[in-house]
Amino acid sequence: MPKPAKLNLAYFGTDGIRGRVGSKVMDPEFILKLGWAAGTVLTKHIDNPSVIIGKDTRLSGYLLESVLEAGLTSAGVDVMMLGPVPTPAVAYLTKVFRAHTGIMISASHNPYYDNGIKFFTQQGTKIPDAWELEIEDLLRQPMKINPARLGKVTRIDDARGRYIEFCKGSVFNSSVSLLKTKIVIDCANGATYRVAPSVFQELGAEVVVIGNQPNGMNINEHCGSTHPEALTQEVIKQRADLGIALDGDGDRLIMVDHLGQVVDGDELLYVMATNSHHKPRGVVGTLMSNLGLELSLKRAKIAFTRTAVGDRYVAEMLRKRNWWLGGEPSGHLINFQISNAGDGIINALQIVKILQDTGQPLHKLKLGMTKYPQVLINVNCAHPEALKTNRRIKSLVAKESAKLASHSGRILLRPSGTEPVVRIMVEGSDANLVTQIAETLAEVVTKEL
Repeated sequence: MPKPAKLNLAYFGTDGIRGRVGSKVMDPEFILKLGWAAGTVLTKHIDNPSVIIGKDTRLSGYLLESVLEAGLTSAGVDVMMLGPVPTPAVAYLTKVFRAHTGIMISASHNPYYDNGIKFFTQQGTKIPDAWELEIEDLLRQPMKINPARLGKVTRIDDARGRYIEFCKGSVFNSSVSLLKTKIVIDCANGATYRVAPSVFQELGAEVVVIGNQPNGMNINEHCGSTHPEALTQEVIKQRADLGIALDGDGDRLIMVDHLGQVVDGDELLYVMATNSHHKPRGVVGTLMSNLGLELSLKRAKIAFTRTAVGDRYVAEMLRKRNWWLGGEPSGHLINFQISNAGDGIINALQIVKILQDTGQPLHKLKLGMTKYPQVLINVNCAHPEALKTNRRIKSLVAKESAKLASHSGRILLRPSGTEPVVRIMVEGSDANLVTQIAETLAEVVTKEL
């Protein structure tokens, strides 16, 4: 079973540093020092480094960007501020403006009271583990500031427009016109609330937008890719051709077909893999990917491999295999033909292009993949890491796994890398048995942890 090749770091998780605002890792003092530590690492390796900073719509973004900027400039790093933009826009603009690092202030799909810091290299990829280790080493040391070597700050006013043109350009040469297409977009009250509608409107679509009234605290609240119910209702109400659900920072994509049925990341991967002009030699999924995806790709003679949960591990495996397509059921999809980062808007455009090229609705294209019954339960825990050493839970997993053996089933329990929860996944051909086992495991995990 694949495991993450991750160092034992105190602060960095699978997607940067994340936590509740006001906690040890998300208070002004820590973020100030994090900026200084990251800046010190940059100045150690690069002459006259520069950094781009973007953020989503969380109220805490104002606080965190201010102290992060102060920390970086105290280490001698020049900073360019983008304001509210999607995470993939930061990855793209880091390269466009020749910055040495991009930083996104966001907790992605988490509630407003969480926030996080994500780092990107100049190529738009996640920073390597070695850099994270250097930053953590410096966090344990006192700050040192040279008044003769301080950074400066500028603001980039046309960041949104540049990213919109990049998104449109990803399908511009394919003569995509959306003049007869009605699309509902749920922006999750997050970073895409201005960008996503503009992209699709400028390509000619009739666009209905929901989740586009951010107030600093309603990001991801009963909306977006983690809660597509409102989108489903609106697609049916509007008699739209399809619906697009993004998350708070715009790197995830879940869609809804014209019948109001949710199309998750696994199904979108299947549609992209089997209908692209240049079929991929292989697709990378994760331990959470549905068995139905693996079997359907096998029938299409497309290789499939799994890696640990987290888009950084998907990206690493894609580079290792020299493949271009991979992702997770949550909708974090990576298409190296266009971008080094997961990008909800870009991937939605690729799906729309496939619908136009094939002349088929999304509902029909997804039917080639039959999903196995799969139940996902998140259990809130004060100490999710204790899962690894709990004997009763290990014994129960072994017992329940034996029951699933004859039903092509499997069980996965893991502490989340982004939230204080244990994620329980049970999959198999018998839906009733899968549900029963998932609920039993959730009950025991709740009692034990």
